[in-house]
Amino acid sequence: MDKKSLSERDICSKYIAPAVQQAGWDMHKQMREEVSFTKGRIIVRGKLHSRGEARRADFILYHQANLPIAVIEAKDNKHSVGSGMQQALGYAEALDVPFVFSSNGDGFLFHDRSGTGSQVETELTLDQFPSPAELWHRYCQWKGLDTTAQHKIEAPYYDDGSGRMPRYYQMNAINRTVEAVARGQDRILLVMATGTGKTYTAFQIIWRLWKSKQKKRILFLADRNILVDQTKNNDFKPFGQAMTKIAKRQIDTSYEIYLSLYQAVTGTDEEMNIYKQFSRDFFDLIVIDECHRGSASEDSAWREILDYFSSATHVGLTATPKETKEVSSITYFGEPIYSYTLKQGIEDGFLAPYKVVRIDFDKDLQGWRPPKGMLDKNGELIEDRIYNLKDMDRTLVIEARTQLVAQKVTELLKATDPFQKTIVFCDDINHAERMRQALVNLNPERVAENRKYVMRITGDDQEGKAELDNFINPEERYPVIATTSKLMTTGVDAQTCKLIVLDQHIKSMTEFKQIIGRGTRINEDYGKYWFTIMDFKKATELFADPAFDGDPVVIYAPEGDDSPVPPDDPLADEDGISAGDGNEGDDLDFTSEDEGKKRIKYVIDNVTISVIAERVQYYGPDGRLITESLHDYTRTCVQKQFASLDDFLRRWSDSEQKKVIIEEMAVQGVMWEALAEEVEKKQGKQLDPFDLICHVAFDQPALSRRERAEQVKKRNYFAKYSGAARQVLEALVDKYADTGVEHIEDIKILQLDPFSQFGAPMELVKAFGGKAGYNKAIHELEDELYAS
Repeated sequence: MDKKSLSERDICSKYIAPAVQQAGWDMHKQMREEVSFTKGRIIVRGKLHSRGEARRADFILYHQANLPIAVIEAKDNKHSVGSGMQQALGYAEALDVPFVFSSNGDGFLFHDRSGTGSQVETELTLDQFPSPAELWHRYCQWKGLDTTAQHKIEAPYYDDGSGRMPRYYQMNAINRTVEAVARGQDRILLVMATGTGKTYTAFQIIWRLWKSKQKKRILFLADRNILVDQTKNNDFKPFGQAMTKIAKRQIDTSYEIYLSLYQAVTGTDEEMNIYKQFSRDFFDLIVIDECHRGSASEDSAWREILDYFSSATHVGLTATPKETKEVSSITYFGEPIYSYTLKQGIEDGFLAPYKVVRIDFDKDLQGWRPPKGMLDKNGELIEDRIYNLKDMDRTLVIEARTQLVAQKVTELLKATDPFQKTIVFCDDINHAERMRQALVNLNPERVAENRKYVMRITGDDQEGKAELDNFINPEERYPVIATTSKLMTTGVDAQTCKLIVLDQHIKSMTEFKQIIGRGTRINEDYGKYWFTIMDFKKATELFADPAFDGDPVVIYAPEGDDSPVPPDDPLADEDGISAGDGNEGDDLDFTSEDEGKKRIKYVIDNVTISVIAERVQYYGPDGRLITESLHDYTRTCVQKQFASLDDFLRRWSDSEQKKVIIEEMAVQGVMWEALAEEVEKKQGKQLDPFDLICHVAFDQPALSRRERAEQVKKRNYFAKYSGAARQVLEALVDKYADTGVEHIEDIKILQLDPFSQFGAPMELVKAFGGKAGYNKAIHELEDELYAS
């Protein structure tokens, strides 16, 4: 057998797998082949989307289920033994695996990331592959685990029998936490972007530690009642009768897993602090969800609980570690033992990318000054100064502005999908109510169908709060639009939310990340792959801040007895808006007392507002918003792939199927539908991807699909064909003019009208002498279409 003629799959099955099995690895329990561990980044193109390639390892080796320790990358025998190493190292880094192998079937190149071997890279023969015991011993050395700790980290995962496995980053977070506990670490921080399954991750951590009896009594703290109930009924359900929710300030010490809203165990009066009914050493483990909200602050109610149960291991979970001059998650927990960011989640295809629509109003940017002596709608004398964006809906309410925001939201919904779940973030309860009224009046037919089409969901409104479950339930159509201020910023698992409207002053990066997180979940069953952000108050300028998706930086660092004097609200952000200490009714109204005097909010009903700028930005492949024009962005994308027009023409002509090039360029970031929409609006004609590229990237005059089709007809290209073959080609040219090249390349088109009237697909293919003749004719037709 000529090894050089074998495919990569043959090399895997005939040489690599037998060598690994011979070294003692269990093929069924310790080895997985062709493991796709990401889903492939979602690329948004206008109203359409596609997925990029998933990352796939040829082999992953496990010590036991969900505990990976080695990666093998295979190449065919035309490659050298180490050809797959760089690719494999990238996989190993993502999978948190120390041992990396590359093979072409002749042997292995072994790369040891653990530093436990005598050298980093070693060439091995096929029969020198390391045994499971050898790699496990070196793994434990790498992790700093003694014999006792080794047994602790072998605690099994929960398995419901469905075959569900944690995603690779969840596995990393779970394993690192269990390993940290095994080493005796008692303060642990996990940073995971909103929508990446923090609660499921927490469940597996607790399950493994509880089942192995390392931790016998566990307290799970959350800051929203809905979070506690969701957790109890969903991810934590397998704990069954061992679990209870602390409610009505009653304590029963007979359970092992306790879930609590932190307000349920704290209070201002000593007798309300019911957590003191537990002994200080009652809990072995406390898991704090959304720990940025309370535990980061020294004088918060959460910290009071944590300090009381200081002997327990504390695990903090957050998407947004809080680091300000007054509060710090890192100072309490230490550096995160694992982080998985929004950017990583989008790149892997587990989180939804987004488009940003920024709309600027004249009075926001240019400012507005009242005429001397002007009274507002309520008869208040308006202070004489220039009012601009920072005043809108805080000190100045221009009713026409609220109306215009609602109008723009309604226009977008009508142009896309009037029933896509939408959250409108407002500055306070009063603003949320005004926005609700404006949206109701602009959507009378929808409201007539169901009065709950638009609902205000704020902390003070019981009917609105009662609709929160329906809003987040994908199977419930109503409410469609929720206006809110603070209540829905965290802990609301709105999987099908496709539109987030920002008409709120947001200066806190923590709050901004939490709000954006409401849209990042993907729900394929309901067609949710990406979402849109409409920004009316320049909040999305925070995307440009390095802190948006960077590692958190410690700012809070008291020394000795020194401690910073906290503000009145230790969780207040830079705007003075409380992120809340967990209060579900923490929507603020800016008519409240401010430094001892009432802040007047002027209401103006006779000033007009107009749009002065409106632009769409896209989430680019590099994780940044594309702020340049789509035209310039496409030119840059294309010129990265093709050095010249000739280079592009040559590749286009040589390609058997043009749709392959079209799909490749989409993966590289060319947004075909959005580009076509923009260029065709100016050109006034429908363009093929070929002409879009030639025109946009290489400044060539563009021909429409119809013009190209007519040129082919004029050249009498069809004369050499007769009968059904000629009928098919003439119809294909018309189809090209109507729908483009991708459709005529798909042989399934022969099943549709008008082709089905000419004969059955098999008969039509036979008219060309068979499938090869049909494909040749299609290729020649494409050459004719693009000849000019």
